[in-house]
Amino acid sequence: MSAQNKSSRIDEWILQKIYRAAGQPSVRLELRNSAEVSPKDPPVVANIVIRDRKTLFRLLLDPEVEFGDAYCEGRISLEGDLISALEILYPSLPQAEHQSWYARLVSKCMEYVQRNSLRGSRRNIQRHYDLNTDFYQLWLDPQLIYTCAYYPSPGATLEQAQAAKLDYVCRKVQLQPGERVVDAGCGWGALALHMAKNYGVTVRAFNVSREQILFARERAKELELSQRVEFIEDDYRNISGECDAFVSVGMLEHVGREHYRELGSIIHRSLAKTGRGLLHFIGRNHPRPFSTWTRKRIFPGAYAPALGEVMQVFEPWDLSVLDVENLRPHYAKTLEQWLARFEKSEQQISEMFNQEFMRTWRLYLAGAVAGFRAGTLQLFQIVFARTACQRIPWTRAHLYKNDQHEEQETKWMYARS
Repeated sequence: MSAQNKSSRIDEWILQKIYRAAGQPSVRLELRNSAEVSPKDPPVVANIVIRDRKTLFRLLLDPEVEFGDAYCEGRISLEGDLISALEILYPSLPQAEHQSWYARLVSKCMEYVQRNSLRGSRRNIQRHYDLNTDFYQLWLDPQLIYTCAYYPSPGATLEQAQAAKLDYVCRKVQLQPGERVVDAGCGWGALALHMAKNYGVTVRAFNVSREQILFARERAKELELSQRVEFIEDDYRNISGECDAFVSVGMLEHVGREHYRELGSIIHRSLAKTGRGLLHFIGRNHPRPFSTWTRKRIFPGAYAPALGEVMQVFEPWDLSVLDVENLRPHYAKTLEQWLARFEKSEQQISEMFNQEFMRTWRLYLAGAVAGFRAGTLQLFQIVFARTACQRIPWTRAHLYKNDQHEEQETKWMYARS
């Protein structure tokens, strides 16, 4: 047997090993100019081409991180529908207990380096959210809402769905004029401004992203809401004072499970005797480490909890859980629309950054769509309250009314765009 044939046999053996570990998906694996592995039964959803043997060997050690890095750096190419391929591949990735020692070590080291201390949280958040507001304006809605939208109907636009989500949150916590609200992890300020403008409340909104806070303050000035909404550049752990409602949309993923009880203590000391609140977050059906590649490239320090883990926020402080809803299909649709707008802005984004950045974010957005479609990711909203809170509706009818707040907000958004 020639050296070339022997080498090809080894390449094919490694490809087969990777293919079986991935659950023998409906994709074709190929090492360029050498071996290939194809599914026995059609159709083939995608053709994945690995450029060199070094990448092939690395895939054996840590398939998730190496696939992501190699795709971003152009060492792996994918011919076919990226989302469909990832939707097939993601559920087959090894669980933590079945990962190689190397993959487990990398995940643990990253968890330690990216821990969410006061200083670490600020550093982790700024790596993602302080990239460049102009970048996010290319593919988010005009209000820069970077969380799951709510689609009252399948045909709703992204703008309509995000406006509906803001009002949906407000209805869930039964906001009343004159109440005091804390918004923990306020993003670019859309929810805080919506609450003040449409529900007559005063809001203190906290965030450690400098870029987002500066943008939010400018919007408050434009809307003449600076007296009603205070945007504070600070960590949620430094929240003080009393409030009637505590709302956090998209922050829990950045808290870290070791800090859930601490977050609960902040809510406990902040809520008035009859107070209530809402947490909106990406979660999972059961506890497992968050994607190592995503923590490395996109969201440092991130973790998506199972519902049982989140109970550490509520149970130690005798907070009653009133309502739990899973909006998973809504986030899949939100991400599909973000990705479509992202792709339309490829030229501008490539000029801001580079092609590797473009491929990295394409993989992140497509992977998130695949995760929500496949059910490896969930989107939970939990409504909670003090035991003395009497504002508990008999039914969910108040959540589904199409009231004037939503119509006013939608008109305002179209005027801005």
